[in-house]
Amino acid sequence: MASPKRILLIVGGGIAAYKSLELIRLIKKAGHEVRVVLTQAAQAFVTSLSAAALSGDKVYSDLFDLTDETEMGHISLSRQADLVVVAPATADLMAKLANGLANDLASTLLLATDKRVLMAPAMNVRMWRHAATQRNLATLKADGVLFAGPDEGEMACGEFGPGRMQEPEAIFDAIMSALQEASKSLISKKIIVTAGPTFEPLDPVRGLTNRSSGKQGYAVAQKLAEAGAEVVLVSGPVALATPPGVVRIDVETAQEMYEAVHKSLPCDAFIGVAAVADWRAKEVASEKQKKTAEDTLSLTLVKNPDILESVSKHLDARPRLVIGFAAETQKLEDYAKAKLASKGCDAIIANDVSSGVFGAAENRATLVDLGGYTPIEGGTKAEIADFLVGYIQKRLG
Repeated sequence: MASPKRILLIVGGGIAAYKSLELIRLIKKAGHEVRVVLTQAAQAFVTSLSAAALSGDKVYSDLFDLTDETEMGHISLSRQADLVVVAPATADLMAKLANGLANDLASTLLLATDKRVLMAPAMNVRMWRHAATQRNLATLKADGVLFAGPDEGEMACGEFGPGRMQEPEAIFDAIMSALQEASKSLISKKIIVTAGPTFEPLDPVRGLTNRSSGKQGYAVAQKLAEAGAEVVLVSGPVALATPPGVVRIDVETAQEMYEAVHKSLPCDAFIGVAAVADWRAKEVASEKQKKTAEDTLSLTLVKNPDILESVSKHLDARPRLVIGFAAETQKLEDYAKAKLASKGCDAIIANDVSSGVFGAAENRATLVDLGGYTPIEGGTKAEIADFLVGYIQKRLG
C-alpha cells in the first residue's frame, strides 16, 4: 500500500478473543497501525498489557475515562481509523450496532464512526442460527458492514457448526481487501484541487504574494490520487514535485488560477486549498520601479475574482461537493462559519495560522459544515489530507 493504514480493533468477549492478539501482530507486521478497544467481557480473556505490548499503543476500554475524553474523545477515536474491525464480533455487539444501541465504549465507537466496519463473528452455533441474530446480520449487511466468516467447526462448548471465528490469517486477508477497496473508492471521480500561493506582479521584478508553501494542497492531491480519483492540480508557484498520477496546471496570478479552474470544469468535487490573493495592482508597471526620494509609496489595488465562490455558485457546472480552506489567526470557527455561508460551499477547513503553519510539516485545522464543527485530529498535513479524503469519500459515496 502507498501509506500505512490505521485500524481500530474492537475485541468482543468470548473464548475466540485470544485470536485477536495474533491478528494485532499480523497487522503490525504489515506496517500498519492498530489501536485496540477491549470490551469488559473481552478483558476476561485478553489483558490490556498483552494488547498494548503487541500494538505499541494504549488500549482503550472505558467510555467514561475523562482523561481519554479530554485528550482523544470517542468520536475522534472512531473516525481516525481507516477501518474499524470487530473480532470477535459477539451476538451482543452485532445486536447493538444493528439496533443503534450505545451503552459502552465499543458500541459507542461503532455508532459514531464514519468509516467502514468489518466484523468477524464468533458465537455458539445456536446463537448464530437464531432468528434474531440472522435479522441483525441482514440489517448490518444492508447498512454496509463487511463480514469475515464465521467458519464451521468445533466450538469450545463442544458443539459443531457455523459460528466459529475465522483464523487470524483469514481475517487479516479480509482487512487488507477492505482497505484496498476503500483506497480506490474515488475511481471515476474527477476532483480539482488548487494549491500554493498566487503572485500578483507590481512590475517585472516585484509582486504581492503570501507564505503558502503548497504542501497541504499537494498532500490532498496525492491522497486523492491514491484513492483512485482523477486529480487536476491547479498550482501557484511552488518548489514541489507533482504527485504521481496527478495532472498539474501551473499558474501565477489569481486571474490565471480562476481561468484554469473554470476551464477544468465540470468535476465531481472542488477543493480550494490555495492561498489566493484577494487583491492585485490596478496597473502593473512595464519597467522595474526605481526607488525615489519619497518615504512612502501608494498603490491602487483592485479585487481579484473569488474562485471558491464562483465555483460554489456556478449555474451550469457546480460540483457535487465544494470545499474551501480558510487561513485565520483568530476566531477560527466564527470566521469559517461566516465564510461557509457567504461563499455557498459545502464545507470549510479552517486553519489556525497564528503560529507558523505556513511552510511547516504540521497544520491545525477544524472542518466546518452544516453539521457543525469537527476538529481534525493528528496534525501533519498528510493526516489532514487523509481526513479530508475520508470526508470526500463519504460525501460522494
